[in-house]
Amino acid sequence: MTLPTRAQSAEDVIAFYNAHRTVRNYVTAEDGSPLPLPADHLEAILHAAQRAPTDATAQLYSLVRLIRPEVRAQMATLTTNAHIAAASEAFVVCADVRRVQRVLEVNGQQSGHWPAIAVHFGIGDAVMAGTNLLTAAEMLGYQGCWIGGVMNGLDGIIDLLELPSGVLPFAALTIGTSAEDTPHRPRVPRPLVIHTDTYHSGTDDEIREAVEVMNPIAARGDKPGDWARLLGAYFAVGGGMEGREPGLVAALKRQGMWAAEE
Repeated sequence: MTLPTRAQSAEDVIAFYNAHRTVRNYVTAEDGSPLPLPADHLEAILHAAQRAPTDATAQLYSLVRLIRPEVRAQMATLTTNAHIAAASEAFVVCADVRRVQRVLEVNGQQSGHWPAIAVHFGIGDAVMAGTNLLTAAEMLGYQGCWIGGVMNGLDGIIDLLELPSGVLPFAALTIGTSAEDTPHRPRVPRPLVIHTDTYHSGTDDEIREAVEVMNPIAARGDKPGDWARLLGAYFAVGGGMEGREPGLVAALKRQGMWAAEE
């Protein structure tokens, strides 16, 4: 059977992705509570998530939809991202190998030992499902935000959501109608991102050019942006990522997904 195609023009595709914004302020009800999506819109974005590609048919991901206000409030605190409480929809996107282990168990087989594979393909499947969900939401006129702040409270999130071994929170994801005028954000010049046949690390001048291109993304108020400084705050010695590293290692061990030798 040949499926019908609904091809868009190249210009339409570029315009669609140029309209993408990361949004943290959403339209809410008068009392400040989340403004629900219409049922058919919610069905469409969840359908899109489940149509994502997956490795080996396994679908190594789960989405935890956050409904109760007290759960949303606790997640907002644990992730240090207040907008989780106000978004129309909020999810925690997880790598999930437990379900495959259960399928094997119920069918009389024993799961092998593959924690590194679990992280590799579990996170890949989780990202593809979450990206499908967000893209579908944007097609319907909403905007959203990926939230890496789950790294700020992994232990508490695992407890709050009662995540069993084999399930690791990767990110949170919020969706809603934008209530902010978010600027268009730059991206690193293509030659440093899209490589041809072999990897190109970039000359010093190319790296400096990339920093100049990206500087506006780090602007705060009337202060000019400094992208290298922003990256340093996250990734340099003493930066935020070093601080998050022990928590992630501990969570991987707790969830049975740590592959390194002790």
